[in-house]
Amino acid sequence: MSDTAQTRSAGAVAAFFDVDHTLIACNSARKWIEYLWRNDKISVAAALRSVWWLVKYRMSVLDYEAVTAEVVSGYAGQSVDELCKEVGAWFHAEIEPMICVEGRERVEWHRAQGHLLVLLTSGTFFSVEPLQRILDVPHLVCTQLELVEGKLTGRYHPPSCFGPGKLLAGLAFAENHGIELEQSYFYTDSYSDLPMLERVGHPRVINPDPRLKHWAQSRDIGWEQWHAQGLLEAAAGDPERAPSSSSTSSGGTRERAN
Repeated sequence: MSDTAQTRSAGAVAAFFDVDHTLIACNSARKWIEYLWRNDKISVAAALRSVWWLVKYRMSVLDYEAVTAEVVSGYAGQSVDELCKEVGAWFHAEIEPMICVEGRERVEWHRAQGHLLVLLTSGTFFSVEPLQRILDVPHLVCTQLELVEGKLTGRYHPPSCFGPGKLLAGLAFAENHGIELEQSYFYTDSYSDLPMLERVGHPRVINPDPRLKHWAQSRDIGWEQWHAQGLLEAAAGDPERAPSSSSTSSGGTRERAN
């Protein structure tokens, strides 16, 4: 029996992908705040508070449950259809150019292997579904918002899909879909995702934050640098701006998909 046949007989293989700073080369929450600010849809106090949360998030010291509850409460009564329409237009204009070239390639590599493709993110459906459609990823596992008659209630179903909550969501998905996590992959940039990263057999570190980079280097685990399509196009005519390599590791060798 071939290795592939043995793997499939033991359980399906999944490729789980984080979103921000992984499949897209930015923090989409920050971009959304900037959009709200430009369009006078957020107060100065709320903008400053959001920026502070983003700093703490990048350093993996954010109380995500408390922040999620506060942020979600601000959308109470919002029409889901209207919000999805607004977010969709914003995503196309500002986030789509930030989708990483290497991320697209890796999604397609896993698709060719017959692996289940999953976006596993702390984001919400309205912020991530545009990316899901563009990359044609069948499965989305994210923070679940409470809806009543097509409107947001301002509440969510805890825990959020963040840190330990992301692991719980990943485990539940694996159980429901017959996934063999020891044979599966997870791509992320964030130290907060360490519980899930350590659970899969093939952890993949992408554009890591400082703590995750240190974790990877201390274990001699390679990490990769992925680049946004829009940034590569801008650098195409300027060799000094072009990235020297699309992938790196703590040992100086290139990371492979498999």
